[in-house]
Amino acid sequence: NYCSLLSTWSPQLQVTVLCPLTHWLQFIRKQGLDRLFLECDTHMWRLGDRKIPEGIAVDGGSDWFLLNRKFVEYVTFSNDDLVTKMKRFYSYTLLPAESFFHTVLENSPYCDSMVDNNLRITNWNRKLGCKCQYKHIVDWCGCSPNDFKPADFHRFQQTARPTFFARKFEAVVNQEIIGQLDYYLYGNYPSGTPGLRSYWENVYDEPDGVHTLSDVALTMYHAFSRLGLRRAETSFHTTGDNSCRYYPMGHPVSVHIYFLADRFQGFLIKHHATNLAVSKLETLETWVMPKKVFKIASPPSDFGRLQFSEIGTEWDAKERLFRNFGGLLGPTDEPVGMQKWGKGPNVTVTVIWVDPVNVIAATYDILIESSAEYTHYKPPLNLPLRPGVWTIKILHHWVQVAETKFLVTPLTFSNRQPIKQEEALKYHSGPPKNAYMEQSFQGLNPVLNIPISAARVDQAKRNAALVGARLEAWVDSLVGSVWSAVDICSTGPTACPVMQACTQTAWSSLSPDPKSELGPVKPDGRLR
Repeated sequence: NYCSLLSTWSPQLQVTVLCPLTHWLQFIRKQGLDRLFLECDTHMWRLGDRKIPEGIAVDGGSDWFLLNRKFVEYVTFSNDDLVTKMKRFYSYTLLPAESFFHTVLENSPYCDSMVDNNLRITNWNRKLGCKCQYKHIVDWCGCSPNDFKPADFHRFQQTARPTFFARKFEAVVNQEIIGQLDYYLYGNYPSGTPGLRSYWENVYDEPDGVHTLSDVALTMYHAFSRLGLRRAETSFHTTGDNSCRYYPMGHPVSVHIYFLADRFQGFLIKHHATNLAVSKLETLETWVMPKKVFKIASPPSDFGRLQFSEIGTEWDAKERLFRNFGGLLGPTDEPVGMQKWGKGPNVTVTVIWVDPVNVIAATYDILIESSAEYTHYKPPLNLPLRPGVWTIKILHHWVQVAETKFLVTPLTFSNRQPIKQEEALKYHSGPPKNAYMEQSFQGLNPVLNIPISAARVDQAKRNAALVGARLEAWVDSLVGSVWSAVDICSTGPTACPVMQACTQTAWSSLSPDPKSELGPVKPDGRLR
């Protein structure tokens, strides 16, 4: 409780007031209450310093709380000075919900109704949760709770105070802890219950509107759909029979990301297609999975600290994952390189980014300390990136220890419309003057045995001008090199006799998921 700010002071009170006052000042500074903030253009700007109103006991804490009706009516409808001035003061505050209600309540006639216990467990890990990873959206470095993981389960068992809530949980980060807590509270599910280790999350649905998708996502989703239709044709083909041949129709119906045992398994694309045997529209769902692109050098070197490397966008340093699941990247994206390390001595490694025609786009050294677990870096590359499959090489003492690849997809859409040739040339021709950075690394090509092929450069120029069906064919060949269509199913009636119903698969977004079903609360207050 940081409310012990007294408007009077005396030597007799010095011992009792000094500690609370210190805590109060720390709270003020950590929350940025003594700073003026304004939100504009999806960014929270810090404008300068300000003074805390005099004669007010400032309090704060969690933005999760319960408020009684009388106090809510008071805050909503009262015109007294306290409410009016506090609303004005907190209109220019970074995190008003973490202090406004607390402060008004403590200084109001309802102060005796306050209970200083939020009845929850919050997973604070300040070592990971205070890394200023949100500087692009706020001029402040605050802290944020982490997601619970299985290693945190003991905290639920050891709590000594009443606890009704806990945060944070994210199934895309870790579903196992949710299952552990569910079993702890309600017991195990019956043996053979389907879907217990699976997780589906919808990232697009037709009612959202295609305008909510980026051109990169729309391009990839269409390519995934075509990949699935080709799989259906080749897997279910019988001589002279068109019953499993399809022609794609329209935009995707829905898109899910799919996890199994806390591992990303790819995308599930629900889409329409015309069955060519009967000329009828069917709705199918395709499961596409990324191919393995990270490889340890062969023969392996004696450098054993590197465990994994990945390229993507939306790196979450707190949860140590890319929020852009699947790493869907286009020519105007700014990719981040991540490496995961095991324990070992301090070492320096060299990371080299090579574009599809073997232009070395960037190279830099990373010092890996003995305790380092993850490193990440976003090289300042000139855009647009040349479409195609890129290679990242990791070297130790100029000997390659591993490499990974990632796709920069050409765009078949611009502003959600089929791309025009002038737009294609703009986005698909690579960076201006063929230079990704002011410094040229061309001298490294012979050293690293990465020759620039004139034929590949010429082909890249021809590809940059493609539109329509030829552009789609180029996109499909690239997507097929790093993604595979694992399976396809039908969501309804189909003329393809060997096509499985989606409800009968273990992977489809339409397959059973009993753990996610919510029924009425039982008389004892339990869900199950």
